[in-house]
Amino acid sequence: MGSLSYDGTVIAFDDRLLAHLQIVIVQQFRRRESFVMSWLDALSVGDGRSSIWLHPDGDVFFKFDGSRAPSINKAWLDALTVSARSSHGLVVTQENGELARSTGMTKKW
Repeated sequence: MGSLSYDGTVIAFDDRLLAHLQIVIVQQFRRRESFVMSWLDALSVGDGRSSIWLHPDGDVFFKFDGSRAPSINKAWLDALTVSARSSHGLVVTQENGELARSTGMTKKW
């Protein structure tokens, strides 16, 4: 399991999902676009949903647990990109289109 760190919040995701998110987020930031990202919370932090506002001037850090880059599914990447560019923002989904659940989250206040 890898993690995405942004503005004191650390969200854990599966490495394969995180690799796809990294590509989409970097693409958005390269275009200087801000957006919201939403996901289902890990059961350990409640059965809710969380969102975070991401903007290109923020510091984002991707930490992968595995040493090998996972293969990229172009169709999944395209679906996540379309979501990120929509008015509802990047809704994190699994490869099959179902909502994705983080594996954990921490927030530094």
